Amino acid sequence: MPRAEEELRGLLIASLGGSAADYRRFLGRLGSHLRAYYKGKLVRSGRSDTEAEDLVQETLMVIHTRRHTYDVTQPVTPWIHAIARYKLIDHLRRTRASTTDVPVEDAGVLVAHDDHVAAESSLDVERLLAHLPAKMRSAIRSTKVEGLSTAEAAERSGMTETAVKVSVHRGLKALANLVGGKTR
Repeated sequence: MPRAEEELRGLLIASLGGSAADYRRFLGRLGSHLRAYYKGKLVRSGRSDTEAEDLVQETLMVIHTRRHTYDVTQPVTPWIHAIARYKLIDHLRRTRASTTDVPVEDAGVLVAHDDHVAAESSLDVERLLAHLPAKMRSAIRSTKVEGLSTAEAAERSGMTETAVKVSVHRGLKALANLVGGKTR
C-alpha cells in the first residue's frame, strides 16, 4: 500500500472515530494532494492553474459532507479520486470547456459515461428552479440537489434552519403546483 494511501486512510478512519485533530490533518494533507492533481490537469488541458484552489475547496466540501459514505474496508484514494475527477469534469463543463480541452487520458471518462439523461434532468431542474424566489431556489438547491443538511444550508445562506426548512417546503409545493399545471 503506498504511503499516501496508508496515511490518508488512517487519518480518515481516526477522524470518523471522532478525532478532530486527525480530521484537520487529513484535510490538510488531502488539500495538498488535490492542489497538485488539479493544477496538473488544468495546465495540461490548457487552463489556468489558478482555478485549482476553487476545485480543491469544492472537493473538500463534498468529501466533508459525504465522508460518512466512505467504506472503511476499502482504500481511500480511489474514493477520493472519483470525487476529484467528477468535480474536475463538472468544473470544465460549467466553465464551458469543450471535451477537446480535457487531457487525452481523461477522454475515456467522458466517453464511458453516457449521462445525457442526467444532464437533461439537471437542465429541467434548473428551469423549474428559475421560477422560484432566490431564497427558495437556494434552499432547495443546497438541500435537495447538493445534498447539504439543513444546518449546512442555513450556514451557507445566512438563514436560520427553520427558514431553510420553510423555504424548501414552500418551494417544493410551488414546484409541484407548477409541474402539475396549477398556478401558485
